[in-house]
Amino acid sequence: MNLIDGLSLVFIGIGLIFFIAGTAGLLRFPDTLSRLHALTEADNAGLGLVVAGLALQAGSLTAVLKLILIWFLVLMASTTACQLVAAYATRSERAEDDLP
Repeated sequence: MNLIDGLSLVFIGIGLIFFIAGTAGLLRFPDTLSRLHALTEADNAGLGLVVAGLALQAGSLTAVLKLILIWFLVLMASTTACQLVAAYATRSERAEDDLP
């Protein structure tokens, strides 16, 4: 195993740890907003590290650019989904507070 393979394994392994930490935050935190924060932050960092590890193993610049594009699209989608879920949760909590 050469240096590139080892570095790739390190990046992917650390990315996996971030995914596990985000999942633990999703399962353990008490309210919706803190769960969303833990999940999106950890998953975005984890995916970035996994993409970095895979980019080291990619055979061409085209493959690296595709990986970066996929990472960017997932970042945008997760940000948008998180915003929508947080807005819905906030509206639901306000509606519950207005009940007699």
